Amino acid sequence: MESEVPPATTEISLSSESMGDNSIINGNSDKNGASSNLGGQTFFNSSNSSSVGSRLAGDDSIGSRLAGDNAGLSTNEKESPVYNPSTNVTGGAGVTRSASMKSQMGSDITNHTMSRFGSTSKPAPVNKMTLQEVGQFTAVKAESFKLWSVKAYKCTKQLLSEKMGRGTRTVDLELEARIEVLRDTKQKYENIVALMKVFVDHFTMMCQTQKVLAEAFGELAGKSQDLQEEFQFNGETQFVLSKNGESLLAAVNFFISGMHTLCSKTMDDTLTTVKRYENSRVEYDAYRAELENLKLAPRTESNLNKQAQAQLNFSKHKDIYERLRADVGVKLQFLDENRVKVMQKQLLGFHNAIVAYFAGNQQQLVATLKQFNIKLGTDTSRPSWLEKNGADP
Repeated sequence: MESEVPPATTEISLSSESMGDNSIINGNSDKNGASSNLGGQTFFNSSNSSSVGSRLAGDDSIGSRLAGDNAGLSTNEKESPVYNPSTNVTGGAGVTRSASMKSQMGSDITNHTMSRFGSTSKPAPVNKMTLQEVGQFTAVKAESFKLWSVKAYKCTKQLLSEKMGRGTRTVDLELEARIEVLRDTKQKYENIVALMKVFVDHFTMMCQTQKVLAEAFGELAGKSQDLQEEFQFNGETQFVLSKNGESLLAAVNFFISGMHTLCSKTMDDTLTTVKRYENSRVEYDAYRAELENLKLAPRTESNLNKQAQAQLNFSKHKDIYERLRADVGVKLQFLDENRVKVMQKQLLGFHNAIVAYFAGNQQQLVATLKQFNIKLGTDTSRPSWLEKNGADP
């Protein structure tokens, strides 16, 4: 039995029902022009096809409809995936409503963020230098570097000439002797401070040992009835010695603190001025030597101009040198007066404390601490809580 071949074409009724069926078929067909089955017949929607071949042939109905009707966004909005609330939307009502909602949301978020994290004022514009200003700035820096290089060269030349015995240097014998005495004094004072620190370390260990020894004697006094008085006397003696040792340590630490302040602050400030004075002396001698060499040179126009400039530099550095020399003299005088007062007080307090301690005179030791306003870590003039309770009946 031969199978019946369907006709190549099929007539479709143009009635309203058929048109409704066709619209349903077209609505249910997939986007790539897939076929739909209705009533045993297959319909192919070619209007929804967007195959590669149809596009190459220029028969892309979807592209032509999108380009023809005015239902999409502008070209800039299609290409840019970033939302821009200022972009004009030319689509329908749905697209316009969506864009306005996005614009409102973006403005609300921006206002909330700026009101929470800072002011709504615009940031200050960056001060950009023009090419002319950059050139002027570079020229100023180059000129400053040039002057510094010339000065460094002249001072280095002067120092080498002095060390090799070819150049002369300006010397103030009295001031140089006082500066040398100051440096020697500072070195010796620092040596005394170092020895005092060693003394404090050893004496602190001895006081701690005396405390432990006093506790050991007290424990044996409670356990040994036959030697109770002897152990008790020795324990009390060691306790008193450790207590007096703490007072002596306070006096020694006060002495070290005063010496350290004198050496590290007062003397260092004067030596800083001395260092500036010595640098100014080298610069003064360097420009003085330059001026002397130019005076011996031939009297040409170029040498005369150089000599005039050298005379100005020499006068300038001479004034600086003389001013710093006067400052050093004044500071040395004030330092000597202050040093004598400080050392008299420190040495007297240390002497009285040492004598009172080794003489066993606790009252004089306490009086010495009060005289020089020396405070202990613990107040030894008042009895401890244990001593108070032990004294109560």
